[in-house]
Amino acid sequence: MHVTHLSLHDFRSYPELELPLEPGASAFIGANGQGKTNLVEAIDYLATLGSHRVAADAPLVRVGAERAVVRASVERGDRTALLEIEITPGRSNRARVNRGPLPRPRDLLGWLRSVVFSPEDLRLVKGDPSDRRHFLDALLILRSPRFAGVRADYDRALRQRNSLLKTARQAGRGKGLETLDVWDGQLAAYGGELLAARLALLDELGPYLAAAYRDVAASAAAERTAAVAEYKPSFDHPDTRDRDVLREAMAEQMRERRRDEIDRGVSLVGPHRDDVVLSLGDLPAKGYASHGESWSFALALRLASYDLLRADGDDPILILDDVFAELDRDRRSHLADRVTEAEQVLVTAAVAEDVPTGLRGRRYDVAAGTATRAEEATDA
Repeated sequence: MHVTHLSLHDFRSYPELELPLEPGASAFIGANGQGKTNLVEAIDYLATLGSHRVAADAPLVRVGAERAVVRASVERGDRTALLEIEITPGRSNRARVNRGPLPRPRDLLGWLRSVVFSPEDLRLVKGDPSDRRHFLDALLILRSPRFAGVRADYDRALRQRNSLLKTARQAGRGKGLETLDVWDGQLAAYGGELLAARLALLDELGPYLAAAYRDVAASAAAERTAAVAEYKPSFDHPDTRDRDVLREAMAEQMRERRRDEIDRGVSLVGPHRDDVVLSLGDLPAKGYASHGESWSFALALRLASYDLLRADGDDPILILDDVFAELDRDRRSHLADRVTEAEQVLVTAAVAEDVPTGLRGRRYDVAAGTATRAEEATDA
């Protein structure tokens, strides 16, 4: 798949932008703060309904504007679709496909797929468990958009259950818990399904991760040291991918730990407290891997995601957002070699020399709210 045209209205630094795009590699070159990352962020937002830079929607709307609109024409095999999202902080966003409104913004998921490499990816290795949980869930939703609903239902049940537990702690143990069993059942049902999906996803991702790390690191040590991602749940459960078995195991753990949960006023069992342990050989990457190894691991996670999506029969848009400045020459070369066959690659960089030759493709100079095709010298 690839984007053939991007339109922005009051998105980030762009009052208006009309940008034709083509398959293959396109490089957006500009100094920091000129808006090159905003372009690729807009495309990724259409694919994921989230930003890889910020957690809230408010920064995506240009200062002084009430809403932002991102619109893109997408070709996927022999099909063409016009996708649109209207972002209005403080209110519900609105999505359209081919000018027709969708019941919910999340119904847009699945029409476009993208994989983003960015400097923030280092958090996958060095950051908190929430960063790794988000990585898994985002990939899960890209592959199967219905899990956006499962995750939303789980989060809703978790909020309700935590509210009841806080009330019980304040009122005295055992009081105000009449509906807790209902929320226990819902949390276990959604949690079991989410946990089963995460475990199955890591099973599939593992071989791609190991191969991607060897390719990116491309060193003798990398050949001897396997990159592994292992799920670390918040409770003991059978080694299974059966969601019903996992639901029962989670429900049993909640029953056993109810007293602790009331004392603390928070849910202590479930996918919201899980982690993914990343290891190089016998050692955890966090705290032991060098800076270069950590970068290689982060890149390998994204490459593995891309390879898995391609194995599903799709060719997601690959976005390399200002990553080459962070890599040494060998890693730049290995990464470029790995992605040159992608149907569409969008690269951002402060200077053209940071972009490997094989990915320079069409160049756009980005400055002050414009993206100019370099060889044509006209505003896009």
